[in-house]
Amino acid sequence: MKQLVIAERVCLIGHIVSMVFGLVGILLVVPNAEVLFHLSEFGQKAMQWSMAGGGVVYMILGAAAVFLYALRTLGLGRTLGFMLPAVLISLTSELLGTSTGFPFGHYSYLSGLGYKIAGLVPFTIPLSWFYVGCSSYLLGRAGLEVDKKPSLLRHVGAIGLGALLLTSWDFVLDPAMSQTSLPFWYWQQPGAFFGMPYQNFAGWLGTGAVFMTVAAILWRNQPIKFERSQLNVPLAVYLGNFGFATVMSLAAGFSIPVLLGVLTGVAPALFLWWKGSSASGQISVEPTAQEVSIASIKVVN
Repeated sequence: MKQLVIAERVCLIGHIVSMVFGLVGILLVVPNAEVLFHLSEFGQKAMQWSMAGGGVVYMILGAAAVFLYALRTLGLGRTLGFMLPAVLISLTSELLGTSTGFPFGHYSYLSGLGYKIAGLVPFTIPLSWFYVGCSSYLLGRAGLEVDKKPSLLRHVGAIGLGALLLTSWDFVLDPAMSQTSLPFWYWQQPGAFFGMPYQNFAGWLGTGAVFMTVAAILWRNQPIKFERSQLNVPLAVYLGNFGFATVMSLAAGFSIPVLLGVLTGVAPALFLWWKGSSASGQISVEPTAQEVSIASIKVVN
């Protein structure tokens, strides 16, 4: 278990550091290429590597950190019960979106995010749906105390809040990643919301709600009760990725999406974290070993 915690922390720290490193490259080095000439040979190679594969690395590390966290706190069954639906359903939505325009609108991915599945969707994109989606759903589920006071309304509320947190991240991320000088995707039919069609947000809400619903069904007989500190990782992942998108958007002059994201994403996430953390408990894990009853033995002299 100790090795698992260490690996999780290394991936989480690497995830955050790589995002910071990427911001430096995108916001400082790209607009001011002459900066490279003042760096050491190692610094030049590091920046070149960051521009070529930094986006891939930070998403892989984010997915690895959340996978290891979930494995440690939820167990393998619950982890796969969320990860597989999240990856497969989001990939299906992205393939449909990039080929037909449904459910997000007409858009295409550019280079910089890794190998494209079917030549359309970078393999890292479903991973980002998984790790931000899992963090969002766990905050919603814990904050509404779904497992402590189970009810259909609380389950639906957790799914709705999780999908909202996930979509709020996109409010801030999408303008920064599609409308700046170094875009990673572009809209073939730009929409009214800072270049994004409103349909995009319906697609995000719907896709997130679908795979979170599938996970909730798969988890229905496996209640989860968090200790106070176990929501820190989901919150850190959510705020870290929101912060990355915020810096990008503000640098490009997109302040309204950031404000909207703070109101519908950051503020609810912090409240759900506080609410969930206040109800401390032990995580409920499926038994891994059989109970053995030992019969009393009467010794006759």
